[in-house]
Amino acid sequence: MLNDDAPMPGSWRTSLAGAGMEWRPAAEGDIEAWAALIARTAEAEKPVWFERAADLEQILQSKKNHPAANTLLVLDLGAVPRAYARITKNMDGDRAYGFGCVDPGWQRRGIGTALLEWLSERTVRRFAEDSPAGGGGAVPRLRIHMEQQHEHQQQLLRKAGFRVVRYYNEMHRHLDGVPLPEVRLDDGLALVTMRPELSEGVRQAHNAAFRDHWGSEPRDEESWGFTMNDPQARPDLSAVVLDRASGIVAGYQLASHDPDSAVSRGYSEGYTDLLGVRREYRGRGIAQALLADAMRRFAAAGMDRASLDVDSENPTGALALYEKMGYAAVNRSLAWDKEFPVPG
Repeated sequence: MLNDDAPMPGSWRTSLAGAGMEWRPAAEGDIEAWAALIARTAEAEKPVWFERAADLEQILQSKKNHPAANTLLVLDLGAVPRAYARITKNMDGDRAYGFGCVDPGWQRRGIGTALLEWLSERTVRRFAEDSPAGGGGAVPRLRIHMEQQHEHQQQLLRKAGFRVVRYYNEMHRHLDGVPLPEVRLDDGLALVTMRPELSEGVRQAHNAAFRDHWGSEPRDEESWGFTMNDPQARPDLSAVVLDRASGIVAGYQLASHDPDSAVSRGYSEGYTDLLGVRREYRGRGIAQALLADAMRRFAAAGMDRASLDVDSENPTGALALYEKMGYAAVNRSLAWDKEFPVPG
């Protein structure tokens, strides 16, 4: 939710000072006001998803993306947050991810451009910090995801030299008034509800399933813990397929539900955050069984739609599978990348 129509010259510090702003890292005492800033921006921008206070609490708990170095909170002279930016990066990852927004009443002042400059500068420094002895020659890369509907934000990225590298489809499947698919697994497999003791096995299965996917990085224990403890996570709507003989996690469907989205979107949805099948178990109908099970769980919980996102160029043919299961694309988002010179 970066916004800007009036870029200002000079560094991000000069730009923010010229706009009458102060800045510092985000801290625990900022959560309520920070969440209010994001909510105001979301009310104007209408994104599919946005961070809430519980999400911000998790962000501030990160050890590998410590907020003191990886967040920027921009305040007016009354100390009210009017913009923010943050990055995340895995220690050995080949990209950093950028996030941020500008209060609707404070746009067109060069603040969005300043945030993008800070994200770029922080990305270069983060790559240097994460490389052995501050070097290693890795090309710093910043990735920002943007919904296609937010054209003004995309203009800002284009002006800054970012390019589109991938497209993603948000897909919905209606649950009310239509028959739901029935898919049976073979006798060697068992479908069970997600429970805490399966978490590590599911993490390992996820890393194995997505090792050949574009843009995917292994989930470490911290990032996986954030996934499992997400305030909107719904283990009761999630399921795991186990190999009966070995107990290995063959596939999984991890779901979430945002009760507040029903107000803004006009319908209630169960969302499949992660769906994966280990390579050696593909071709046995596991993904279909997990999706069919998810639909029934969502419907039994009173939800109107099943939702998920998919990489439009997913190498496993996931898009075709989802369409066969009755999902249809309703929205598209884009991944924008920019590479920076390695500091000499």
